[in-house]
Amino acid sequence: MASRSSGGGGSGSGSSSGRTRVGRYELGRTLGEGTFAKVKFARNVETGENVAIKILDKEKVLKHKMIGQIKREISTMKLIRHPNVIRMYEVMASKTKIYIVMEFVTGGELFDKIATKGRLKEDEARKYFQQLINAVDYCHSRGVYHRDLKPENLLLDANGVLKVSDFGLSALPQQVREDGLLHTTCGTPNYVAPEVINNKGYDGAKADLWSCGVILFVLMAGFLPFEESNLMALYKKIFKADFSCPAWFSSSAKKLIKRILDPNPSTRITIAEILENEWFKKGYKPPVFEHEDVTLDDVNAIFNESADSPNLVVERREERPPTPVTMNAFELISKSQGLNLNSLFEKQMGLVKRETRFTSKSPANEIISKIEEAAAPMGFDVKKNNYKMKLHGEKSGRKGHLSIATEIFEVAPSLHMVELRKTGGDTLEFHKFYKNLSTGLKDIVWKTGDEAKDEASNGWGFKDLHALAYQDPILLVSSVENTLIPKLDYLESLGFSKADAVGMVLRCPGLFTFSVENNFKPKFKYFAEGMNGRLEELKGFPQYFAFSLEKRIKPRHAEVVQSGVKIALPLMLKTTDEEFRELLRQGS
Repeated sequence: MASRSSGGGGSGSGSSSGRTRVGRYELGRTLGEGTFAKVKFARNVETGENVAIKILDKEKVLKHKMIGQIKREISTMKLIRHPNVIRMYEVMASKTKIYIVMEFVTGGELFDKIATKGRLKEDEARKYFQQLINAVDYCHSRGVYHRDLKPENLLLDANGVLKVSDFGLSALPQQVREDGLLHTTCGTPNYVAPEVINNKGYDGAKADLWSCGVILFVLMAGFLPFEESNLMALYKKIFKADFSCPAWFSSSAKKLIKRILDPNPSTRITIAEILENEWFKKGYKPPVFEHEDVTLDDVNAIFNESADSPNLVVERREERPPTPVTMNAFELISKSQGLNLNSLFEKQMGLVKRETRFTSKSPANEIISKIEEAAAPMGFDVKKNNYKMKLHGEKSGRKGHLSIATEIFEVAPSLHMVELRKTGGDTLEFHKFYKNLSTGLKDIVWKTGDEAKDEASNGWGFKDLHALAYQDPILLVSSVENTLIPKLDYLESLGFSKADAVGMVLRCPGLFTFSVENNFKPKFKYFAEGMNGRLEELKGFPQYFAFSLEKRIKPRHAEVVQSGVKIALPLMLKTTDEEFRELLRQGS
């Protein structure tokens, strides 16, 4: 087994009622669940290495005739040994389950980076695109096609290195028919190549490259090139490659993206050509790694019922009285990326990803009761297992039913950490759920001194921002290139109310940016930081925050001055901090 470190992650070892051991691994919390499998955090008790283990139920696999697909997935993962691809360490099986041991990464999804901060700068987007192309090129050289490339399947490790995950839809050469083309339609519609949608057979390598082009566009734009609420309208746009690049894309980036998003696969640019592209080569450093010979001889062994099979393991459970899992100092620190304790406990107004946590000084049983009380009115079915909970949304959302796994850890006497993880459904819907849940749990959430101080100084200001946003929807305008349509409309089309949308703006200011000489900086950040204590005075002047197309998208400072208001944001007046403080004194 490889000795490669997979970064921190906090074991959460054991469960509420015991520790489960499989071979050399001790199983911990559930990271995700699907129809045929669940993924659990685990720790190698011999090396201390943190891993993720995908656990499949043999009976379900056999019942649904999934043996071929599972073997393909395992074969695929064993073939891939690349620094930008999630690595599979080993495969084991018990009488009833299959265990796939994989690299565990802690940096979250690349999707989170976009969802919370908005679009990336071109150099940063290029860096991730270079890593993606490296990974995809390597996979293709091994005869492996991903077929479901999208930001949600691109993870980041603790050092920000891209890791491609989820080969559940991969296709080995054996699936290629006599015409040399793949024939199974897979993937997420917005990222899928037109020839895949046509379902007339396609080249897996060229289809993957199209998805890479969509990803590059999303990284640089912050939104999809092809998006329609109606599926047929979406397909129509994809078939025609009906999209336009935002003005902030460089000309060379636009040219490359248009060559990748060519609806004709026969004229679409190839990876070999991309590697020679001048835009792509800027700052490019090819990965250095050792090529390993990998055999697939042991793949069939996982279905071998023979007692002497080297891959057969026994699942053992050490029972103990039910108590919250105790988290030691190392596990606590390892839950914080980069060993930065300040990011360990996320602020309640902070950014929410697919996993979040809060601390409470309330007893564990009271925390469970409060979560149950808060979740029930939101339409969630709650199942409890000692100090773990599963919340399942009764209504189906954009990506199926939202499901959340919750676990309570004891970090010190009378201090608990509550972790919530999205195990199914849409990330934006999880954001909405967490916002509503936080409101219901405010009485039991414990805040650090810094958090309480921040809330005391900024809390009322955010309420005023709510009022301003309700008073003038132009505050939520973001994209000049998209005819100044407020992103509020987009969020409402996803099922968010205006209140939800405003709340999301306050949590994720990067979603709502504005252009001052193409410097795209969060608007609300300047409201909160620059105008703290003066917002009441500005309520009567909503035009202060509007845009003037005639003045090259610069704020209407002139109108504000004419209105008799003597104070203004530093960004708008281009003043120094000292000059701005003087303006505040004059205004008071």
